[in-house]
Amino acid sequence: MNFPKSDDLYARAQRIMHPVTQTLAKGPGQYTKGASPKYVKRGQGAHVWDVDGNEYIDYQMGIGPLSLGYAYPKVDEAIKAQLADGITFSMMHELEVELAELINEVIPNAESIRISKTGADVTSAAVRVARAFTGRDHVLCCGYHGWHDWYIGTTSRDKGIPQEVKSLVTAFEYNNLEGFKQLLTPDVACVILEPFIYDAPKDNFLHEVARLCKENGTLLIFDEMWTGFRIALGGAQEYFGIKADLATFSKACANGMPIALLTGREDVMRLFEQDVFFFTTFGGEALSMAAAMATIQELRDQNVPAALAAQGKKLKDGYNQLAADLGLTQYTKCYGYDCRTLVTFDPSGGNPLEIKAYVQQELFKRGILWSASHNMSFSHTDEDIAKTLAAYKEVLTLLKDAIDKKDVASRLEGEPVEAVFRKVTNAAPVKK
Repeated sequence: MNFPKSDDLYARAQRIMHPVTQTLAKGPGQYTKGASPKYVKRGQGAHVWDVDGNEYIDYQMGIGPLSLGYAYPKVDEAIKAQLADGITFSMMHELEVELAELINEVIPNAESIRISKTGADVTSAAVRVARAFTGRDHVLCCGYHGWHDWYIGTTSRDKGIPQEVKSLVTAFEYNNLEGFKQLLTPDVACVILEPFIYDAPKDNFLHEVARLCKENGTLLIFDEMWTGFRIALGGAQEYFGIKADLATFSKACANGMPIALLTGREDVMRLFEQDVFFFTTFGGEALSMAAAMATIQELRDQNVPAALAAQGKKLKDGYNQLAADLGLTQYTKCYGYDCRTLVTFDPSGGNPLEIKAYVQQELFKRGILWSASHNMSFSHTDEDIAKTLAAYKEVLTLLKDAIDKKDVASRLEGEPVEAVFRKVTNAAPVKK
């Protein structure tokens, strides 16, 4: 496949943009270089068209925000109606109250609500207010929590972060309760974690973390960027029956418009009134609030979390059946909660990044925009699922031949995909 318009835009961008992407997961390093498009033009439902006019079924869905789908009528109508009245104002807007009331209804323990723009905003605000409330400084984290200093210092992309900041945050391993217990000292202000990414909690892990935090006087923060409004309308708190002290949301709640939510205990959140600063000019931007109102109401009215799980299960089970039929189960599988699953490749079959690049390359040829995950939306139809499984059947057949002949790399028509960044875990080992 050739992508002349994409390549031209990329060449122009390289001259003046460093790097060329605003979101690392959307950048050229995440797609097989030379065998994938780089820029999209438009989207409709669960489909996108690149700037060269090629159509794809999209399983990235904006890296998560498109819970309903591109150009979803009810959301777009709400945005257009608000646009006619204005975007950002000189005083508070009524939608701030209406959205907060809706969040209070659907999110467990949302006694108080703050509205901002990005996930990194609200996770950082949650950590700040937790430190203020507890009078402690140390933070334990598990997952991805944004670009701010306090978190990104735990990763390999930590240049520019003072060592003093890094020393106050420790990463812990998911499902490693013994290691977590060793790290949960009396100076820990808060524990912030994604309730799950793809792996399910084992041995009551989340409930035990919540119990231990309470006993230690440590605030528990759920980062629900991926779980919120997907695994259940009320997110992981509803699904697992756990009330975190604070919870943060973005992505799925506004179908692509930029908005983020911090919710939690009133006694903690009241510190934002005087003691803790967390304000931004665009926090009350009305188009995104209108989109969030329309999106959340549709998620509730249509029971969208159940629909995401149903369609995602078809893909997961279908993929794994194809892998079994082709004798590939030792090399690849699809796993995770049905609303968001991941295809993985075992090193026994070859370099996993080269295999991923090859599969991605061949899926693009068959009209599938894919980067190993299935981020399901309400617009993924049965026809989309059927077409995707048919493409998987063809591509996995090719993959089997390539693995058998040990020539995956030679079949690549471009450079392999890259890892986003490496997590530097300083979590305590389990004592034997």
